[in-house]
Amino acid sequence: MKVWAGELGFADLAVSGVDLSSAEPGLEAWLASGFHGEMDYMARHGMMRARPAELVPGTLRVVSVRMNYWPQAADAQATLADGGRAYISRYALGRDYHKLVRNRLQKLAERIAAEMPHGYRVFTDSAPVLEVELASRAGLGWRGKHTLLLNRRAGSYYFLGEIFTDLPLPVDAPEAPHCGSCRACLDACPTGAIVAPYQVDARRCISYLTIELKGAIPEELRPLIGNRIYGCDDCQLACPWNRFAQLGAEPDFAPRHRLDEASLVELFAWSESEFQARMAGSAIYRIGYERWLRNLAVGLGNAPGTPEVIAALQARADDPSGLVREHVGWALARHGLRGT
Repeated sequence: MKVWAGELGFADLAVSGVDLSSAEPGLEAWLASGFHGEMDYMARHGMMRARPAELVPGTLRVVSVRMNYWPQAADAQATLADGGRAYISRYALGRDYHKLVRNRLQKLAERIAAEMPHGYRVFTDSAPVLEVELASRAGLGWRGKHTLLLNRRAGSYYFLGEIFTDLPLPVDAPEAPHCGSCRACLDACPTGAIVAPYQVDARRCISYLTIELKGAIPEELRPLIGNRIYGCDDCQLACPWNRFAQLGAEPDFAPRHRLDEASLVELFAWSESEFQARMAGSAIYRIGYERWLRNLAVGLGNAPGTPEVIAALQARADDPSGLVREHVGWALARHGLRGT
């Protein structure tokens, strides 16, 4: 199966069982703490995430795969250090991974079925699945203190996917964790969202604030967001294991529309039709134009107060969206100005 997976562009494959009962108390405590924020679907599915055989009756094993995505793009640290440029999480610079990974998983499942007929379903970040838990139990890596999967040979820059199958496949051995006393990811988080090792309060996480949150970004967190307008990679950039990260081989993950080097002013000038045309097929498309402008307004509020930045903000001071107006007003106030 590993050879077939490699032929489809996956970097690795491993198999786990379906008993995740030991993960349920942690999931329950995380939800009880409200760390999921507005992601109601996390609570709605409850413990089904830890029970693969409830999600897909008859499931005996889970085949986990990973696919590298780190693109050849402008230097991430240099972009973060340039307050006038827009930082977009590296996974989102190209096309949306969901369809690509899912289609490859489907082909892999069909290839397996040709040799060993089985009942199956494929998933990639698309259902109530504890994918990191499953991947770590299968031995694809271990859960880092930032809660992402870490691999000694590849760091953490990859997508995960799963095949739930009724085949009684032999399971792989899990890998021991290798974080030791390191706390680089905790110290690097701009908003302190990693509240303890292996515990993330999504309500403070920049990825949540710029992608999942539908309303206003809390004012006290806005200055901490800097120029990150879609997602955040800081905990991964700080992780020593990512010195072994491998470039993604998929052309679809390459940056589109110069998103790895664009300025905040440039992106803020896009019309809604430009946003829809350029972001079609991108993970960014799903946040919509209004939240795109909201995020950019925060970035511009944190940017150096150049004439171009001020002019860009003032041009949207009377935006039809109340959400955008409020964030533009905040940004102008950061530069000592009032909206017009």
